[in-house]
Amino acid sequence: IMTMDLHAPQIQGFFNVPVDHLDSTTVFVPYIKQLNLPNLTIAAPDMGAAARAKVFTKHLNCDMIVCDKTRARANVVEKITIIGDVEGRVCMIMDDMVDTAGTLTRAAQALKDHGANRVVAYCTHAVLSGGAVDRIAQSALDELVVTDSIPVSKESQLAARIRVLSCAGLVGETILRIVKSDSVSSLFVE
Repeated sequence: IMTMDLHAPQIQGFFNVPVDHLDSTTVFVPYIKQLNLPNLTIAAPDMGAAARAKVFTKHLNCDMIVCDKTRARANVVEKITIIGDVEGRVCMIMDDMVDTAGTLTRAAQALKDHGANRVVAYCTHAVLSGGAVDRIAQSALDELVVTDSIPVSKESQLAARIRVLSCAGLVGETILRIVKSDSVSSLFVE
């Protein structure tokens, strides 16, 4: 079985067959590096995403901050507290998926309110349910970058400043390496 950016990597342990778990850093890191952005800071949209964000800081040699969220109830964010300095920085929010975009757009607004110059979100899976596209279009996000692990319509891309990066090369190369019994782990960004 081949998976990509599971919400919890421990899910791999529930299978009784070999699992190759692909990582979006292989798609996102080379793209971000070629942008050559000054004052880059990686932002975890919540405490649960801190480990994922930390991986990006290692690859991009930059600082990290955390957006600590307090929930009023399930799926309703009451407050976001920024832990770290973002004044004058380009902030990249790193997450595995964007569903309703509630947390993402609240985090982007909090980052801008604390002085971030630019806020871009990188999310592997673009679920985009329940008015997410409109929420993104009206938010403080400058751009949302996703993979094509879930198709995103052209209309949604244009309406909400969404850029789609293909993970086809990564998936194809992984399949080829599995068939040839070659190393899959050597594909990952080091």
